[in-house]
Amino acid sequence: MRAVVQRVLEATVRVGGEEVGRIGQGLLVFLGVGPDDSEQDTRYLAEKIAHLRIFSDENDKMNHSVLDVGGGILVVSQFTLWGDCRKGRRPSYAGAAPPDLALVLYEKFVEEIRAYSPRVATGKFQEMMQVSLVNDGPVTLLLDSRKLF
Repeated sequence: MRAVVQRVLEATVRVGGEEVGRIGQGLLVFLGVGPDDSEQDTRYLAEKIAHLRIFSDENDKMNHSVLDVGGGILVVSQFTLWGDCRKGRRPSYAGAAPPDLALVLYEKFVEEIRAYSPRVATGKFQEMMQVSLVNDGPVTLLLDSRKLF
């Protein structure tokens, strides 16, 4: 399971012109599920993301988590995180989980992250979404539950 985590001042996601998720200060999490992922991967990433110390303390050092600052978490599914661009010019998405498995694990991840914070919003799985954000820093991190990067 892969995630791109961005520290934001605010973020929204819209589907078909309708806003379906919004947070103020917090984390925007783009989540991609691989074919070999399991509930163990959802638990690992949820715990890791909830406790990442990437918000500034009183000395302007990144010592606080999203939980410490009372921030929100916006989770958006993004199978393109499994895009392989090594050959040619068109990415291959063969490494992404099939939609039925990806949906189950996406929903499990959302459940896991909600166990840490009640301030969780989501996009809509397998829909075309428009995501708007104000990146804070910018701070952007790549996470992989198999610790490949």
